[in-house]
Amino acid sequence: MKAVLTLIAANITVIGLTSCTGVLSAIGTAISAGQAGLTAGAGAAQNFEYQKLKEVLPRYDGLEHQSVAVLVDAPLELQYSNPEMVDQLSGGLASRLMEHVPGMTLKHPMQVRQWQYATSQWNALALGEIAEELGVDRVVLVDIQEFRLHPRGNRWLWEGVCRAAVGVIESDGYDTDTFADIWEVTANFPDLEGLDRDSASEWEVQTGLLAEFVKRTSWLFYTHLEPKYPDKYNPAFDADMEM
Repeated sequence: MKAVLTLIAANITVIGLTSCTGVLSAIGTAISAGQAGLTAGAGAAQNFEYQKLKEVLPRYDGLEHQSVAVLVDAPLELQYSNPEMVDQLSGGLASRLMEHVPGMTLKHPMQVRQWQYATSQWNALALGEIAEELGVDRVVLVDIQEFRLHPRGNRWLWEGVCRAAVGVIESDGYDTDTFADIWEVTANFPDLEGLDRDSASEWEVQTGLLAEFVKRTSWLFYTHLEPKYPDKYNPAFDADMEM
C-alpha cells in the first residue's frame, strides 16, 4: 500500500494539481496498478505453496542391510498380452530399491525370473518356502491385480491404471508363512483427462504408468519426498527433482 501511495503522489506532482479530474484519474490508475501487483504476488505465493514437498518416512524399513528378492506375479492373460511387463516392473523396482535402501543386497531380477520359470507352482508354496528357495532374508512380493491403459469399453482414450497388493516376506519373522506387512498400491497415468490416441502413443502411456507404479511401490521402503498438495503440484516446475 505504501508503494501505491508513492505512485499516487508521483502522479499528482506530474500533473501539478491543474485538474481535479486528472488527479482522480491518476489515483484510480495507481490503485488499479497496485491491486494488480498485489493479485500477482498472491498468485505467485499460492503457486509456491502448491510446489512444496514434505518428507515421508518409510512404511517398512526392514529391507535395510538385508538380502532381498523382488518377485512380481500377474494373471496369465496379462503376461500373454504384455510379455515384458513383469520384467520391467521387477527390474525397475529392484533398481530403485538398490539406489535408495541403505546396505541392501539384491538377488538379480533375472535369477528370480528363472526360478519362477523353473518352479511352475511357486505361487502355491508357503510364503516361508518362497524366501527359503530364493535364499534371501526378505522377499518383496508384488501381485498385480489390475493393469489397463484405457477406460473400460473405450479404447480411444488413455486412462492407465496399475493396482497391486505388495507384501513383505521375512525369512526370520515371527510367522514366516504370513506377510510381515502388506499394502495396496495404485498408480494412475496420465494425469490429464480426455487424452486420446492421437495425442500419445501406447508405449508412452505404458512406460509412464510403469514408472509411476515403481515409484509409488518403492516409496514404501525408504524416506522420500512427496508433494504436500498432490492435486495442485506441477512436476514440470521441479524437472530436476527425482522423487
